Amino acid sequence: MKFEKVVIKNFRNFDNVELDLSNKNIFFGLNDVGKTNFLYALRYVFDKDIRKQNLLDSDFHNKQLDKPIEIVVTIDISDVADSDCQKLRAQLKGALLSEHNKVYIKLFAEYSKTEMLALPILSWGGDINHLYEMKQRGYLYEIDYVFNVIYIDSYVDLYSLFKKNVSQLVRNEKDEDKDILAKIQNTVDDLNGHIASLSGIKEFEDKLTPEYQKFHDEGISVSIKSEIAVKGLYSNIIPYIKQDNDDNLYPTAGEGRKKLLAYSIYDILSDENAEKKINLFLIEEPENHLHKSMQIALSQILFTDSKYTYLFVTTHSPFVLYEMDNVNLVRIYSERKINSISTFYKVPDAYEKNRKMLNRCLSEAIFANKVLLVEGPSEYMLFSKVLSVVHPFYEVDGIYILPVDGVGFETYFSILDELEIFNVVKTDNDLRAVTGKGTYSVLGFSRCNNYIGEKRLPTKQIQENSVSAKRSLYNSNINTLDKIRSDFHIFLSKVDLENDLDEFLHDRLSALLDNDNPVKYLQDAKHYHMVELIEKLSDTDCRTIYNHYNFACLKEVAE
Repeated sequence: MKFEKVVIKNFRNFDNVELDLSNKNIFFGLNDVGKTNFLYALRYVFDKDIRKQNLLDSDFHNKQLDKPIEIVVTIDISDVADSDCQKLRAQLKGALLSEHNKVYIKLFAEYSKTEMLALPILSWGGDINHLYEMKQRGYLYEIDYVFNVIYIDSYVDLYSLFKKNVSQLVRNEKDEDKDILAKIQNTVDDLNGHIASLSGIKEFEDKLTPEYQKFHDEGISVSIKSEIAVKGLYSNIIPYIKQDNDDNLYPTAGEGRKKLLAYSIYDILSDENAEKKINLFLIEEPENHLHKSMQIALSQILFTDSKYTYLFVTTHSPFVLYEMDNVNLVRIYSERKINSISTFYKVPDAYEKNRKMLNRCLSEAIFANKVLLVEGPSEYMLFSKVLSVVHPFYEVDGIYILPVDGVGFETYFSILDELEIFNVVKTDNDLRAVTGKGTYSVLGFSRCNNYIGEKRLPTKQIQENSVSAKRSLYNSNINTLDKIRSDFHIFLSKVDLENDLDEFLHDRLSALLDNDNPVKYLQDAKHYHMVELIEKLSDTDCRTIYNHYNFACLKEVAE
C-alpha cells in the first residue's frame, strides 16, 4: 500500500493544494504556515477522535462558508499480495472493483448556518468520479475499522496517555492473577473491617443512634461501615524510573524522559492493532524537550523501524532528519496563499553507509530560504566570516552555507531546486590530467555544462595546468560564464579559493599571514591556516571580498 496524493480545498490555511505523498512524509517550513493544519487535514479523514468534533467556521479558508471543504487522499493498492492492501480491499467491498488499483478517500463538508458547523461526510471507492458514501455507526465510519491513527502531539502528556490506555497496556489473564486479585479483595475487606472497629467509629455510633431515635424510634440503630473499594485496579498506578543496580524508584519528572516513555507506550499500542488495522503515525514536532542526541536516536527509530511504515511528521529540527531515507520532503510556505511542494528523497547508494554525513547538511539546508553551496570547509569558514560582517543576521534571515565536502553539488541542489529553495553554487575551475596524452580536461567547465543541462562552455582539452592557464581559460569565456551566473546562479572560480583571493588581496594577505607566498601557505594545512586568516581579517577586508567580482556569489545569496 502506498500513499500517493492529497488534495485539500478550502481548509484552514489551504485554498487549493495538490501534493504528492509517500509512505514517509516530512512537513517543514516556517512557523504559522500550516504544518499542523496539514496534519489535521489528514486527521479529519482518518482519525475518528478529531472528526467527531465536526468542523467550525474557522476551519474554512478565510471563512469562505459558501464553499465546501474537500479533502481527497489517493492510495495505491496495486500490490495485491500486500497485507495492508488486502485489509483495505476487504473493507471497501462493493465500492471497489477487482480491476481498481487505487483507492480515493474523500471528505466533503458544507457549512450549515443554522447549526453553525459542518458535518464531515466521507466517501470512497476505486473511481474518483463514482465514490460510495461510507456507512456510519454512531460516530464511526467504515474507514475507522481499517485505519488506526496514532497522533502524537508536540507536548504529549505521559500520565494522561498512560491512564487512558492502561487497561489495554496492562492485562491480568494468567491463572496466578486470579489468586492475586482474590488476595487484593481480601485485603480491602480486612482494611474496611479494621477501620470500622476503630474506637472513634464506635463512639460515633453510640452518639448517633440515640439522636436518631429521638425523631423516629423504630427499633433500629445506626452502624458506620467503611466502603473503601478498588475503583479501577490501575487508577493510581504511574510509571517510575529504576536505575540498574539501584532498588530506589525515581519520578519521571524530566520532559524529555516523559516524551521518550510516551513514544514507548505508543509503540506498544500500535503493536496491539497491527494485525487488525493499518497504523498511521501522525507526529508533530517530535524534537520538543529532546536533547540533540535523543533527537538523532529518535530519527533512527522513525526512519528505520518497520513499525513506522506510514509516517507523517512535522518538524523544525534537522537532527530529526539525520537518518531519513526513502522519504517525501514536503515544504510548506506562504506567498499570500499557503503553498506547498514536495520531492521524494532517497539516500544515494554511494552514501548509504554515510547517511548521517549526507543528511546532516541537507537537513539543515532545507530549513533555509537561500543556500550557498561551496566546495569545502575553507570556503565555508571564509564566507561565514565575510557574511557575518556584511550581513550580521544572515542566518536569522534564512541564509545557509553548505559545504559539499566531496559529496558533489548535484546531490544537494537537485533536491533544493525541486523544493524551490533558492540556491547558489560556487565551484572551482578544476583541470584533470588525461592519462597518456599530456593534456588536461577542463573539469570545471564540464561540471558547469552538466549542472545546466547544456553545452555552453567549450570542453576541448588544454595543454597546460597552471594558474595562468586557468585564468586565461576563464577570461576567454567570461561572457558565457557571466551569463551562466545570471541564468543559473552557478559561479565558477577563475582558479580556486586561495588564488582568487590572492588576485586582488596579495599584499594584504602577505602582511596578515607574514608570508610572501600566501596561496601556498593557505593551501598547506588548509583548515588551520584559514582559521588563522579569518581571525585577522578586518571588517574592511571582509567588505572588499564581498564586493569583488571573484566572490559575487556572496551578493547573489545575500541580496
